[in-house]
Amino acid sequence: MLLEVRDLHVEFRTRDGVARAVNGVTYGVDAGETLAVLGESGSGKSVTAQAIMGILDTPPGRITGGEILFQGRDLLKLREDERRKVRGAEMAMIFQDALSSLNPVLTVGDQLGEMFVVHRGMSRKDARTKAVELMDRVRIPGAAARVRDYPHQFSGGMRQRIMIAMALALEPALIIADEPTTALDVTVQAQVMDLLAELQRELTMGLVLITHDLGVVADVADRIAVMYAGRIVETAPVHDLYKAPAHPYTRGLLDSIPRLDQKGRELYAIKGLPPSLTSIPPGCAFHPRCTTARDLCRTDVPPLHEVTGERGSACHFWTECLHG
Repeated sequence: MLLEVRDLHVEFRTRDGVARAVNGVTYGVDAGETLAVLGESGSGKSVTAQAIMGILDTPPGRITGGEILFQGRDLLKLREDERRKVRGAEMAMIFQDALSSLNPVLTVGDQLGEMFVVHRGMSRKDARTKAVELMDRVRIPGAAARVRDYPHQFSGGMRQRIMIAMALALEPALIIADEPTTALDVTVQAQVMDLLAELQRELTMGLVLITHDLGVVADVADRIAVMYAGRIVETAPVHDLYKAPAHPYTRGLLDSIPRLDQKGRELYAIKGLPPSLTSIPPGCAFHPRCTTARDLCRTDVPPLHEVTGERGSACHFWTECLHG
């Protein structure tokens, strides 16, 4: 296993109390595999990724338990200088807002080349050459001329390609892509996802794809982990999950996808809002929004039941959901 997250807990101390953002998350990804992590905003997807990368804002955030094993090493036991060597060189992250993630006063060539200067000890001239190669690799037209341009001179789709190029610079074993298609139109979304999938196959990287959009991952993910209120509520191979979800929350997400065969009908939405992380309800955190909740759901936290060898569901009544 390339990456294993085991029983990870992350909390934030705020004026309103302790926000339990991640509550026992466990998942893994192999080399060459794509794991999609799904859920609404506030479900803990990005916080888990930040903990893996070692870029959690501390304080107010802190990891209170668990292990993060990368190629057999527990990253939480490494010194900060050792974590920095892992970041970028062995694992990298693509952020959702390319414009705010790129430095507006440096050319894209300087920002791409910095990776080679810092981690490979290259000269600025050689690093600029590598930057042009990277821009060509992610199919930015006229890379040799545009390497001296600034981030604001690129379109949203091209800026996201630059972020992908930056993540790929040192050919890491793992990439975490946090909402990489946010604010892009549908056509550009497809292009960015196709590019990511192609580069992943070429380099045999592990890919953790964080998104709230089930439609984005259908063609690129191998497995899906669904998160709600800081917990994994369902895991499954992608086609199994789309065919028959085993958790009411997953079923609600699927039902919320617009469909051409339902033109003119009211779009389904899961009633209510996700819980406040400072006051997660007892029992199953989803029970206030679940149409099939029972007394047991309001008192007992459901474990991740084994549905099959490759599937799990944190629902007391997963059999009814699966076959319903």
